[in-house]
Amino acid sequence: MSNNFKEAFEKTRLAGSIAAKALDEVAKIVKPGTSTDSIDKLCYEFINDNGAYSAPLFYRGFPKSCCTSVNHVVCHGIPSGKILKDGDILNVDVTAFKNGWHGDTSRTFEIGEVSVKAKKLVKTTFEAMMKAIKIVKDDIHLGDIGATIQNHVEAAGFSVVQDFCGHGIGEHFHQEPNVLHYGKKGTGEKIKAGMIFTIEPMINIGKFETKILNDGWTAVTKDKSLSAQFEHTIGVTKDSCEIFTLSNI
Repeated sequence: MSNNFKEAFEKTRLAGSIAAKALDEVAKIVKPGTSTDSIDKLCYEFINDNGAYSAPLFYRGFPKSCCTSVNHVVCHGIPSGKILKDGDILNVDVTAFKNGWHGDTSRTFEIGEVSVKAKKLVKTTFEAMMKAIKIVKDDIHLGDIGATIQNHVEAAGFSVVQDFCGHGIGEHFHQEPNVLHYGKKGTGEKIKAGMIFTIEPMINIGKFETKILNDGWTAVTKDKSLSAQFEHTIGVTKDSCEIFTLSNI
């Protein structure tokens, strides 16, 4: 690994570990009766206490420190007084900005006892992300990532959201390349060692179409079906990749 890669990887590793630990803290409080605002407060304080900044806060006008997407909310849900209830699924998406570099990750949590279908959705989404991460190495195509996710998800009877994608990340929150979660093997840009990007599939029980609510942020499934998401920030090496946002629990 060149020295440039080394510094980028070290800085992303630090930011990523803070983001991952913030979600480990969230895991301790998510239960029926918890408000999404209290999750936002926890994320803000934890990231701040670790000498970092919550990158979503005021990013393009976003009003909160994390995204909390409940049930049929696909992504970019805004924390509020909303109270979680038994059977909900909740995605929490956090990004820590530390020493000029970003670490971005999200997890879908099951609140209390969720339905069999919801459990399958959450499990399939996580598996799809990890299967895609497993194939990442120097010189594969971006389309290989999308194809791996799409094949796994559609075999389980679910659909892949196409309106949002993973992204390059580093000193900027969002940069090239765009990492689609659907596609054909052998298509798209070739991945090179040293690249840092997110893989963050959003998977729906129903159809893949989404719409944005009037707040300009919250994306929901058009058919109001459940949606789940997981996200890791990874760095490409010659023979594989490093996950910078692994959980400690």
